[in-house]
Amino acid sequence: MALNAASHNITGEKTGPISGQPPPLADDVESAILEAANGDVKGHNVPGQDGGDQNAEKKVKSEKEMARERAKADKQAKFDAKQAKSKALAVASQPKQKENKKPQQEKLPPYKEETPKGEKKILKPLDDEYHKAYVPAVVESAWYDWWEKEGFHHPDFTKDGEVKKPGSFVISIPPPNVTGALHIGHALATSLQDAMIRWNRMKGLTVLYVPGCDHAGISTQSVVENMLWNRQGKTRHDLGREEFVNTVWKWKDEYHSKINVVLKRLGGSMDWSREGFTMSDTLSAAVRLTFTQLHDEGLIYRANKLVNWCTKLTTALSNIEVDQKELAGSTKIDVPGYDKKIEFGSIWNFKYPIDGTDEFIEVATTRPETMLGDTGVAVHPSDERYKHLLGKKVKHPFVDRLLPIFGDETVEKDFGTGAVKITPAHDFNDYRRGKEHNLEFINILNDDGTMNSNAGPFEGEKRFDVRYTVISKLQEKGLYVGKKDNPMSIPLCSKSKDVIEPIMKPQWWMHMKPLAEPAIAVVKSGEIKIKPASAEAMYLRWMENIDDWCLSRQLWWGHQVPAYYVKIKDGPEYDAEADHWICAEDEAEARTKAEKSFPGKEFELERDPDCLDTWFSSGLWPFSTLGWPKETHDFEKLYPTQMLETGWDIIFFWVARMIVFGLKMTGKVPFKEVYCHSLVRDSEGRKMSKSLGNVIDPVDIMDGITLQALTEKLKTGNLAPKEVERATKWQQTAFKDGIDECGADALRFSLINYTTGGGDISFDVKVMRSYRNFCNKIYQATKFVLGALPEDYTPPARDGTTGKESLPERWILHKLNFAAKRINDALAAREFSQATQAAHHYWLYELCDVYIENSKSIIRDGTAEESSSARNTLYTALDGGLRLMHPFMPFLTEELWQRLPRREGDKTKSIVIAAYPEYELQLDDEESNRAYELVLGCSKGLRSLLQEYSIKDDGQAYVQSLNPEAHAIASAESGSIKTLAGKGLSNVTVLEPKASVPAGLAVYPVSADAAVFLALQGDVQPDAEIKRIKPRMAKAADAVREQEKLIRALGEKVSREVREKEEVGLKDLLTEQRLYEESLARFEEMKLK
Repeated sequence: MALNAASHNITGEKTGPISGQPPPLADDVESAILEAANGDVKGHNVPGQDGGDQNAEKKVKSEKEMARERAKADKQAKFDAKQAKSKALAVASQPKQKENKKPQQEKLPPYKEETPKGEKKILKPLDDEYHKAYVPAVVESAWYDWWEKEGFHHPDFTKDGEVKKPGSFVISIPPPNVTGALHIGHALATSLQDAMIRWNRMKGLTVLYVPGCDHAGISTQSVVENMLWNRQGKTRHDLGREEFVNTVWKWKDEYHSKINVVLKRLGGSMDWSREGFTMSDTLSAAVRLTFTQLHDEGLIYRANKLVNWCTKLTTALSNIEVDQKELAGSTKIDVPGYDKKIEFGSIWNFKYPIDGTDEFIEVATTRPETMLGDTGVAVHPSDERYKHLLGKKVKHPFVDRLLPIFGDETVEKDFGTGAVKITPAHDFNDYRRGKEHNLEFINILNDDGTMNSNAGPFEGEKRFDVRYTVISKLQEKGLYVGKKDNPMSIPLCSKSKDVIEPIMKPQWWMHMKPLAEPAIAVVKSGEIKIKPASAEAMYLRWMENIDDWCLSRQLWWGHQVPAYYVKIKDGPEYDAEADHWICAEDEAEARTKAEKSFPGKEFELERDPDCLDTWFSSGLWPFSTLGWPKETHDFEKLYPTQMLETGWDIIFFWVARMIVFGLKMTGKVPFKEVYCHSLVRDSEGRKMSKSLGNVIDPVDIMDGITLQALTEKLKTGNLAPKEVERATKWQQTAFKDGIDECGADALRFSLINYTTGGGDISFDVKVMRSYRNFCNKIYQATKFVLGALPEDYTPPARDGTTGKESLPERWILHKLNFAAKRINDALAAREFSQATQAAHHYWLYELCDVYIENSKSIIRDGTAEESSSARNTLYTALDGGLRLMHPFMPFLTEELWQRLPRREGDKTKSIVIAAYPEYELQLDDEESNRAYELVLGCSKGLRSLLQEYSIKDDGQAYVQSLNPEAHAIASAESGSIKTLAGKGLSNVTVLEPKASVPAGLAVYPVSADAAVFLALQGDVQPDAEIKRIKPRMAKAADAVREQEKLIRALGEKVSREVREKEEVGLKDLLTEQRLYEESLARFEEMKLK
């Protein structure tokens, strides 16, 4: 039972993924192979036939001739196999007329869990149909509900409400947007975060994993508005603000619950009783208090400035919500709301007539439609071409407007015509010049991107339709000069992909530079550590060049700005005076403030209808989810949090703002560490995108999905037909057989193993399948151990050593101890991939492939005391291994750990709260490790020789120990060497260090301590063996020279440990070289006899 259920590998060999019979060949492919076999009788032959002329007279050949012919035939066979394969593949690539498929093995019906919800899982026998092998759906059922009901995920305080002695560890989940399904990036983040949470919980800390969702203002409102229009033909204005917001709340509740279900499926051990939502009462109170306080301190202010305007969403955006699309030249791109593509990446030249003269001045623009908002022309004051025009005006050809020509030293004389049209209300550069030269600011756009009355005859037309109309009208007036390519970038809304328009809008802004300075200082001082270093550099670069933050969003879904305009009777109009704005946490407070500011005045309060940027509330997340602004127990004991794990792509959006708000509002950093995971790309290295069809739903990996179902999911989205076609083609290549059911544990383990702290992750679903097989290996190993333990077995009260353990037992306990050290150290250093690799190595290559195999013979053939000791060690190695693996694979480890008998006095309910294995000095047994590594080296060498010489049985092996210590080990463990070497050996003889080696043996150098030999069967050919040995001997000699060179190059500062390690390596290589030389001499001597 300890072996992989389908591998049946040689005992002791490393076990790979489960494999079964290969799929049956199609008839046409099989025919091609048989035809190739018939075509050359010396190659692969037709079944039932032998090669050669069967009627020819047979000739008796010498052994040498036969050996030469065998070698020649082997070479030809390999060539013919390649040819046959090529031909078969060629046939397979042709359209198939008819394919007879054998019926697949009938699948089991879906598993029905009998455990009542929230109760401890009813464990079924391991020999029933659903438990013979690892089935993710069976293993993962019922456990999460029980964990939740038992409160294992709540923070564990002492009886007096204090944090436990080891400390606290808190992670607030980066709240996913409530707008839809989770993707593989969310699965990566959850896997990493939960691994850290579970690890720290098992180490005895007071642990809290805070769940929650973000209201995602723009995205959610956009989705619901589209849904309203598609289903009812209504807009939000048809419903009114109150009813629309209620509609969004209902929609939010539905999708919010779907997100939580997936997070639970992934095994995220969040405390759902503390779930946050950015529009909950607690977080809304935090938002109002923060905004009001910062306004009263002068850090938030009202100003009419240029903003990034999205005409599709009709809202302002901050700079980091705008993507820049680079264009090399003239390019036509799709713009929302237009049937035809719009040209960008060109520069158009036209002329303005000089008022009162017959002269013209030529200007250029990349946005011809904006000329309707021009209010000036700038030239360099020293430009001789235009000196005589300074102070004059040009006449606008389409609206009744005169534009002054003025000097500006920032104009580049040699760029273009040297004359620049100025549109202060629609260009960020022109905005500055307009302010400096007191130009008129004329807005020509409505919020929806159509022209307003300031555009004259173009009023009501769409902005990019006007682009072409303006050019046409300029041509008619003889003012158009021409166009040419112009490399440039265009700003796009990151949400709608609409082209951003700079527009003047009165908005709320936050002064960022005074807030950024302390946020920079805490990172530079190390009070907050950001990993990797590239993410820290990105953070500092952005914070040191930060602009003021535009807070206003023209939305209904979100936190309405807590600002009220005081409309005094017979006073200025709404929003005409900045000092008439009052900010307060509610209207009553606003009225009180207004009465103090405008005593004796009759007034009305009108609240700003806009909402705040979603990231404003998200910036308060780490402390508002713990109860702030109230002095709650959680906030008092668990803030600051310890760690933020997130993607590097939201450092600006979120991380920076949390640090700013945390320092300003609480006086403390919000967290002590930021770990930024990599971007997940598909198997071809492309960024995952809905339009490419390569966005992977983690549920599809956990549950499995057919290719047809994947394709159908594409059709239910918002992709254009061409995008669906392209995405379908990619899916047919990447998932031609669909996606197998892999389960949460394999998905988590794979994602964590991908996390090296380096570049982006190239995600391949095939990797999931391989780790699903690894889960089965753990499952089958546990089944074997349970089968090896007596029914009334009770493990020892403690998991230490008795001093009577055999060498294999001492070795596996040392390896368990070493694995605990490696994993703990790796997780502490956030080297996630190293942690999973250490766990994988222990389970696969040490526990399963070695100790479990070795324990079989001890339990079977040993004395009662030896068998008992082997079982106890087997239990300890398995129990420790499951606990080591739990942070990465919570479901599988709980399922198996619950089946193990408990040590006397151990009342631990769940592996979730079991103690995590720690390194123990008394279990560090390097002497036993070296000894058993010698045993493993010998068995590995013998397996290699058995395979090389195709010896299946009656193998005669020798172990030559090269020093007394090695001889003692080999003599004592010869049985283990034989067992681990495989069934092909019938005898292992251990030779004294100075004993002569019999002739006719093949050698395998193990180390400077030992070598193994295998007696060759049949008629030994010295020439053939000499031919084998010479290249190996030459390779060993080269390795010796390289190692000597490396040692000579070691500097004086190299540690003694490093130098000793390299010298041991040289000693091993010199021994290898000598052993090959001696073996060569023995075969040379055989030739002479």
